[in-house]
Amino acid sequence: MFISFVINQLNLILRQESWACKRLQPFEGKTVRFRILPLFDLKLTVGQSGELLHCPDQIEADTTLTIQPALIPGLLAHNESAFDNIDIFGDTLFADELIVIGKHLKPSAELSLASILGDIPAHRIAQTSDNIFQWHVQMTRNLSEALSEYWQEEQPLIVKSNAVSNASHQIKTLQQDTNRLENRINRIIQLTCKDKGE
Repeated sequence: MFISFVINQLNLILRQESWACKRLQPFEGKTVRFRILPLFDLKLTVGQSGELLHCPDQIEADTTLTIQPALIPGLLAHNESAFDNIDIFGDTLFADELIVIGKHLKPSAELSLASILGDIPAHRIAQTSDNIFQWHVQMTRNLSEALSEYWQEEQPLIVKSNAVSNASHQIKTLQQDTNRLENRINRIIQLTCKDKGE
């Protein structure tokens, strides 16, 4: 039951992104084994249309992708380093193609929910989750700006860029003044030495 649900959701995503099915079609008949231990171990075969079909356990996989559970949030967020940490065994060309497709797939949660709950509830859930996400982004931005201002004004842990610029300018001026003073002292010493020599 769970396996058929996962396969249906994967194929729904592939149908939404027709380019992904086209990229899988040259691998028709190839089998991939996805291992996310201890969550699941699943074998899938690429069908003629590029969609994925359930594969019996006795068939040997052409490639195996082992994913540590800790990588799942990074994979969902399309973090490049998470994809780079997937362990590959077997046909690397096939595995690389699957990983490239995974990096560029942008599944629509609304369509997936619509197949389970119906169009209207799925649309409302997707809209609400998007609003919540935007609210979190805005709150994070506001908090970081407030902390930055607090650390610059009230508890100066961070230096303002114009204060750094002013300090840099003052250091350059001091350095120029020091160089001029050094040159004057050297001239005075030279004049004194000449006077003594005469």
